[in-house]
Amino acid sequence: MSKVTAVIPVHNRADLLYRMLETASRQTMPFEEVIAVDNASADNARAVAHAFGCHVIELAGNKGFARAVNIGWKAASTEWIAILNSDIELDSQWLERLVTAAEARGAAFATGLILDANERDRIDGSYDLVSRAGCAWRAGRGEQAGGFEARPIAIASGTACVFRREVLDACGGYAECFESYLEDVDLGLRCVREGIEGVFAPDALAWHHGSATLGRWNPRVVRLISRNQVLILARHYDPALLRQCLRAVIAGQLLWGVVAARHGALRPWIAGKLEGLRMFRSEAEPSTRLRCFLDESEREIRRRAAGPYWRWYFRFAGTRNASN
Repeated sequence: MSKVTAVIPVHNRADLLYRMLETASRQTMPFEEVIAVDNASADNARAVAHAFGCHVIELAGNKGFARAVNIGWKAASTEWIAILNSDIELDSQWLERLVTAAEARGAAFATGLILDANERDRIDGSYDLVSRAGCAWRAGRGEQAGGFEARPIAIASGTACVFRREVLDACGGYAECFESYLEDVDLGLRCVREGIEGVFAPDALAWHHGSATLGRWNPRVVRLISRNQVLILARHYDPALLRQCLRAVIAGQLLWGVVAARHGALRPWIAGKLEGLRMFRSEAEPSTRLRCFLDESEREIRRRAAGPYWRWYFRFAGTRNASN
């Protein structure tokens, strides 16, 4: 049987961590070890992790999700690494079904169906897609559960996934310049470039409380997402691709600003964009695989996403393929 280490970044919300660890302890395929990396929690989250027998790594400050995950997986020695948010609950067969699906297909990583913990038959997320604007969408978000089949994927959500340790070694794990948010998309796009493929196993279920630590429209969350959307462009769009997608980039990112403004978060959105532009350094080499992935992603988003953001995006962004 394959051995798996769970890595859980933690920052407060000991109550949710307790529920998460309780479900992790009831897996039909037990974790070899659980590593909780504590980002300077101010409540009793560390005590909860110790009570469940976790290996607790305490950080002096909140270093962000990416740094915490990297510290955790580098401390593990197992073949597989499970990356888990502290605000999820796992079905008892979650781990067994993910590892079985990945090994059956020879996949490098896997994720399952993530449902909303408050509306337990509604989808919170699954695998990630990326528009030509550099903005990500989790396939099926907001839909009723059902209708998914196992399939190859390019990007696994960092909310709940498993990776082969060798892939994290080869790719260097999450890029720590992202701190939190979209670091999983960045890793997925690096995998796309290298031809590394994962699998989506819809029968591996988890329930997500969603932005439980700060809240979805918290100013820090909005600033980081806004900034990291720019970093995705810098790290993955070569100059020719960026010019080709410029109309889509402007449309998609400005529309996200409109959504942020409607939630009272215009100032952090602007701050994030300015910070991203200050950090912008074009690092990308042309990639046919990436261009094909962006085209495929847009087709699936257009087919499935029903929200007003995407309706307006496709109205303004045009239909030109990135591969042309």
